[in-house]
Amino acid sequence: MEISGIISAIIIGLVIGVLGRLVVPGRQHIGVLWTIVVGIVAALLGSAIAAGFGVADTKGPDWIEWFIQIALAAVGIAALDRSRVRR
Repeated sequence: MEISGIISAIIIGLVIGVLGRLVVPGRQHIGVLWTIVVGIVAALLGSAIAAGFGVADTKGPDWIEWFIQIALAAVGIAALDRSRVRR
């Protein structure tokens, strides 16, 4: 993987993580780095799921892929937040 791929994964992970964080109601008790990590993982998993359903490559914006990625980020952020609060 080239440096441009790593930088783009971080930027996309940040965007997906922030959007996922906006979907989860209330205040989350996780930091920005965890938001980025959850966003990167959600972006990768969401792309794989969208490719599995055959909706990853469409003409125009891939709205279904974005929806899957944001939903996965929201679930990941909510799960991480709940595990942090219980400690």
